[in-house]
Amino acid sequence: MPKPDTLTVIEQYQSSLKEYTLEQLRYKSEENVWSVGQMFHHVIGVAEEYLGYIRACASTTGGEQPGSKSADGTRVFEEKMWPNVRVKLEEPVNATRNPESKDELAAGFEHILKDLKDWAARVQEVHPAYKVQHGWFGWLNALEWFELVGMHSRHHLRQKAELDQRLVEAGLR
Repeated sequence: MPKPDTLTVIEQYQSSLKEYTLEQLRYKSEENVWSVGQMFHHVIGVAEEYLGYIRACASTTGGEQPGSKSADGTRVFEEKMWPNVRVKLEEPVNATRNPESKDELAAGFEHILKDLKDWAARVQEVHPAYKVQHGWFGWLNALEWFELVGMHSRHHLRQKAELDQRLVEAGLR
């Protein structure tokens, strides 16, 4: 069974959501900086995307995928940590919308947590040679995609701390 860290970090996000008002979740200190709510949407969206890749690996038929990890992918899984770099997304920062309510974020975290718990019990049953390609890290199997949910989510905890500090500086916390 995979390490429970992936579940723990999503539970941490879920728990921290209770500490914010909707105003705090939606606050943008600068035009090109996400709000906490936008970052939460991003974490939820990427987790849903990666869960889709786990399902794709699990439904693979017809043989093994011969691809391997990139050099960066190999390093990420050796270190069990997303690279400590700011990743510039292709979409503009405002393409990730602000939440309409806390409930929508709570539902998103609850949904991915439910799926992660389900997969935690059976992800190792998926043949490790069935893979889906990640644009940066190369070809990953279901267990690696599961672990990547946790690594990506932990990566954004640093950003969350910075955004929390901006809320303090704005007198909102």
